Parts: sequence; structure tokens; C-alpha cells
Amino acid sequence: MQASQELRFSLCERPAVPLPVSVIVPVRNEARNLPRCLESLRGVGEVCVIDSHSTDETVAIAQAYGAKVIQFHYRGGWPKKRQWAMDTLSFAYDWILLLDADETLSPNLIEEIRRAIESTGIDGYYIALRMHFLGKVLRHGDAAFYKLSLFRGGKGHFECRLKNQDESMCDMEVHEHIVVDGPTAKLANPLIHHNVDSLSRYIRKHDNYSNWEAGVWLRGEASQGELPPTPWGTQAQRRRWLKWKFLGIPGSPVLFFLYKYLFRLGVLDGRPGLIYAGFQAMQMFHVKAKIFELRMQKRETCTTARPEADAAGAKVSYDASTQAVR
Repeated sequence: MQASQELRFSLCERPAVPLPVSVIVPVRNEARNLPRCLESLRGVGEVCVIDSHSTDETVAIAQAYGAKVIQFHYRGGWPKKRQWAMDTLSFAYDWILLLDADETLSPNLIEEIRRAIESTGIDGYYIALRMHFLGKVLRHGDAAFYKLSLFRGGKGHFECRLKNQDESMCDMEVHEHIVVDGPTAKLANPLIHHNVDSLSRYIRKHDNYSNWEAGVWLRGEASQGELPPTPWGTQAQRRRWLKWKFLGIPGSPVLFFLYKYLFRLGVLDGRPGLIYAGFQAMQMFHVKAKIFELRMQKRETCTTARPEADAAGAKVSYDASTQAVR
């Protein structure tokens, strides 16, 4: 609690004219990352922290910064945390910004957003991520990408790639993307993304991600409204198409590592680039292994169900024959 008390008035005075944007920050036990995130949002008009029953000082820290704290109770299915917030909450401003607890806004990005939302012809903006991983900015290895993080309220929604989800698949959208009904553009200044709190937590978090991803790729047909994987679409669609192609190749985790580390020049990012490429390859291995596990469980379920169905059919036939004798 002492940490949150020290933070309470460490903030600079808010600007006279706050940025007219409502920010959604999903959290669970983010006491280490959240102060840095909320410090960068001190000039923003409204901050809504959507918490999943944190057991650390996350809630106290959010309240110390003047953020609204809303508890989210996830029991599987759809929607997940951020879409639920967009469907449920009333926001003070017309524009919504999605920000993770390990992301921050720079003063230049805040001013660019202020200018951008004055445009009447654009309904959403892609913002690049500048990824910090193990103390280094990753400039290669396909680590930098754009997210559609800023959009007009009522114009954007998350695609739903898998409705049948459970609590092992994370209570927040994983690799679902925002779809905006209207024109979009890109901003020049990036979000600062501090990707790793600790490697142990990174591994635990991505274990949940791989549960979800295995379910998505095993599902087969795309859901209605889902962004299709294609080499000609948005960056998100191209990355999805690439992963889909890699998943079908024997030994793809090794090839994926070589693609990230050598072809996409992750080697130039030093040891952090090597570790990042290795984790990306391991994530693909975990997804493929869990797809195999799910298929095996499905076959076992079908094998168990068939004798029971045959036995039930035989009983019906026997009952019918005895009734006929009578």
C-alpha cells in the first residue's frame, strides 16, 4: 500500500484541456506496469481500468491516479474483457483508445491523437508498437506491427474468432483485432510497449494464449465477421496468413525461428532478439502440440460414444422384439 500512497501525488498537474478520449486499460495483477502506463495518461480525459480481481495493488494504484475501476467477471464464452467494456460502459468521449498496462503514450503521440480526432473523415487509426524486450528496443524480427487502437465509439468492435472459450484461454481478447466500420488511417508516432515483466510471467501468459490459438486453428471455418488470412490484406491479415501457412508445414517451429531470426533480421537485435525469436517459435510448437492433443481427445470421445450408442440401439431393438412377442 505504501507504493500506491507514494504515487498518489507524484503526478504532474493535468493539462487545462485534457485529451478528449476514453481509454480502456484491461488489467490483472499489473501493479508493476500500471504506474508507468497511467503516468503517461495524465493528460487524457477519461481512463477506465477493467480489472479481473487482482490480488496485488493494481486497484489501489489505479484509484490513486484517478482512474475508474470496473471489475470484470469472466466465466468463458464471448465477449471478453475489452469488448464487454465497450458493450457495457457509458463513456465520456466519442473516441476510444485501447491500451494495455504494459504500454505507454508519448507526449508526441498524445498531441498527434489530439489533432487526428478532429478529422471528420476518419473513424479509426492504426498505431505502431515500439517493443521493448529485456531492456532493448526490438527493431527487427517482425516484432514491430500496427494495432487499430483508436476509433470512434460505436464504429469499432472486436472480431470474434472463437465463441466456445473457457477460462484457460485468457479473459481478454488475444489475437482478435478491432474492425472499424468506416475509413481508417495510420498515426506516425508509436505506442511504447514494454513486452516483458518477467520471463516466467511471459511464459505463463502465452500458455493461455496457445490454448486459445489451438482452439481457433482447430475450429476450421472462419467465424462471421472475422478478418480472413490473406497476403494482400492489412498487416494483421498478412501476419495471420503467414502463421496459417507455417502451421501446416512439418517442422514449422524451427522454420519459423529461422524466418524471424535470420530472414527478418532478428539477429541484429542481439540476445533479446534471439530470445524473442526463440519464444515465438516455441509458441508455435505449443499451438501445434495442443492442436494434436485436442484432436486426440476428440477421437477418444467419438470412440467412447460409439459403443454407448450401439448398446442403446441394441436395447431399443430388444425392447421392441419383446413387445412384439407379447
